[in-house]
Amino acid sequence: MMNIKFVDLLRQYHEIKAEIDEAMEQVIATTAFVGNANNPFVRSFENNFAKFTGARHCIACGNGTDALEILLKAMGIGPGDEVLVPAISWIATSEAVSNVGAKPVFVDIEAGTYCLNPDLIDEKITKNTKAIIPVHLYGHPADMPAIMKKAQKYNLKVLEDCAQAHGAEIGGKRVGTFGNAAAFSFYPGKNLGAWGDAGGMVTDNDEIATIARMISRHGQSGKKHVHLMEGRNSRMDGLQAAILDVKLKHLDMWTDARISIAGRYSKLLQEEPVTLPVTLPNYRHVFHLFVIRTKHRNDLMAFLKERGIPTAIQYPTALPFLDAYKHYGHKKADFPVAAEMQDKIMSLPLFPEMKDEEINYVAEGVKAFFSKTGS
Repeated sequence: MMNIKFVDLLRQYHEIKAEIDEAMEQVIATTAFVGNANNPFVRSFENNFAKFTGARHCIACGNGTDALEILLKAMGIGPGDEVLVPAISWIATSEAVSNVGAKPVFVDIEAGTYCLNPDLIDEKITKNTKAIIPVHLYGHPADMPAIMKKAQKYNLKVLEDCAQAHGAEIGGKRVGTFGNAAAFSFYPGKNLGAWGDAGGMVTDNDEIATIARMISRHGQSGKKHVHLMEGRNSRMDGLQAAILDVKLKHLDMWTDARISIAGRYSKLLQEEPVTLPVTLPNYRHVFHLFVIRTKHRNDLMAFLKERGIPTAIQYPTALPFLDAYKHYGHKKADFPVAAEMQDKIMSLPLFPEMKDEEINYVAEGVKAFFSKTGS
């Protein structure tokens, strides 16, 4: 029996150990630990990540949740406002809306991509609707062309949640550059992950960039002790920036590996009674997760666990049905696609360094389950 890892960050480290160790030594030698305005490692990563996305500005911050919240504030979203968010995502997406005093309004998802369904936006619009947060879930871009048309129609701000979609594209244009601004997470398990919490914000808008940077530094304008507004402390430290800068050089190669592994899974499992991930034409799915659907999910997960194959559910409860939002009184009938998906979705192990024999072993486990059950 093999013991497969869901994500193997240690294997990734060993492959780039010399580069990572050198970068960390440089940070230590210069004691550039805190992500202040003069930290060369943070500035370097911001410049390089802006170029990677194609955005004019990148502002590093403490984590992806902070990135969402800070950008909402920078775009003027606050009490009395409503923000449309997809019914399936990590709670950070909706939590950020509530934390700036606004109300998250949930929109059901598309069954194929798991992203916000733009055809359902119109029915959610009120006089208080001020913004949309499309989430490029699992690495597949949301339908940004359609969402941007709706945003223009109703004069809404668009904040892209790119926490799972570093390098994803539509028509060669990278996510994070369609809306007014975008939030990224660099949590260790992300496609581009730090060794702790870290986040980033990108935008082409000079005003949003200036305000977001001020908010992340206690409202300072760039000069210490000069506070133009109340902000918060949300900084990326020098070590995380240096590590991310090294990893960024490998990200396109790692993404190609993810796409290749996903393709191999799909080929091996194409005859099994599971719904496999889709990639729409002209879209680049970066496969942060390889999510399948089956009505036998729980039994399949238990079967694979016995064979040393870990799996996960992202996410077992759609946002409208969480206890945190029970005061809205949502019913499953209000979000039928999300309600169905939450009971069937599961993620198989996928990381760039997976070996062919590991991929085959996982696929063989899935096949063995359905051969045993006959369904």
